[in-house]
Amino acid sequence: MSEHPFAPYVRILGKGKTGSRSLDFDEARTAFGMVLRGEVEDLQLGAFLMLLRVKEETPEELAGFVQACRDYLGEPPAVSCDLDWSSYAGKRHQHPWYLLSALLLAHNGVRVFMHGTDGHTPGRSYSEACLRELGVPPADSIARATSQLDERGFCFLPLAHLCPPLHEIVQLKPVLGLRSPVNTLTRMLNPLRAPYSIQSVFHPNYARLHTGADRLLGQAASLVFKGEAGEVEIKPHARTECHLLRAGETTTLSWPRSLQTKPEPVSTPGADALLACWRDSSDDKYGVLAVQHTAAAALLLLEHAGDPQQALQLAGRWWQERDRAWLG
Repeated sequence: MSEHPFAPYVRILGKGKTGSRSLDFDEARTAFGMVLRGEVEDLQLGAFLMLLRVKEETPEELAGFVQACRDYLGEPPAVSCDLDWSSYAGKRHQHPWYLLSALLLAHNGVRVFMHGTDGHTPGRSYSEACLRELGVPPADSIARATSQLDERGFCFLPLAHLCPPLHEIVQLKPVLGLRSPVNTLTRMLNPLRAPYSIQSVFHPNYARLHTGADRLLGQAASLVFKGEAGEVEIKPHARTECHLLRAGETTTLSWPRSLQTKPEPVSTPGADALLACWRDSSDDKYGVLAVQHTAAAALLLLEHAGDPQQALQLAGRWWQERDRAWLG
């Protein structure tokens, strides 16, 4: 029996302590292209993903995987998009306030493309279902997503419609028992090639991995930080280390804390609290701060402000001047 064409890539990663090594960019791009086209056996895919997980991915590997995804998707449509916003973690203990942050930006002329997935971790509230309840239905194709960008300045495209093979791999978490590198690379897809990208990580060490891969991919600007529950959401009760990539150079800034105490967890994270907050029918101090600080972090990335304080002032003004009837 002749060797399977994908076997060399498994061997590179799994040839023992002295014989194994990381993939370079071209190897990663080729290998993951085979994965997306269904040219690997299930056994090979599981071994490949878990070897990467144990070794931990390099920026070159992640960049190669993302480029393979972009190759698979083809050239993006010619549509104006300012900010790529990834949403893959879901919320467990707090409401998804980040959705109001993204919508607040869109309400003020920033064109936001959000993509994500749901269902891979039980007990979490995901963007797709919450947006439906807010009266912002997700798109079912790139074409529909771009139409929604023109209509409202915001769209959400589920990974299942953006790249079905990736969606299927993300759903393997309950089978493998672990997150795989795919859970990381999806955050950097930026399928419309927006000049600005905002991403969250579960673990602080991954931030440098993200910015390193973004640099290799030629991303003009990105902001990466450890957000609440892994979503792009500033935690008002914590000082947040933010990694800003701009024109190939990375700087680190400390986002200020605005609450001294950690909030109590909510029983059921969801959209009702968001709608009530937007309409001013509830007074949720934590929620308002989370919305404004997350929006402000994006505004700093977007160069609408020169420092966190200026960004917070602008986000606060936009929040006060919002149209309360715009949602729902």
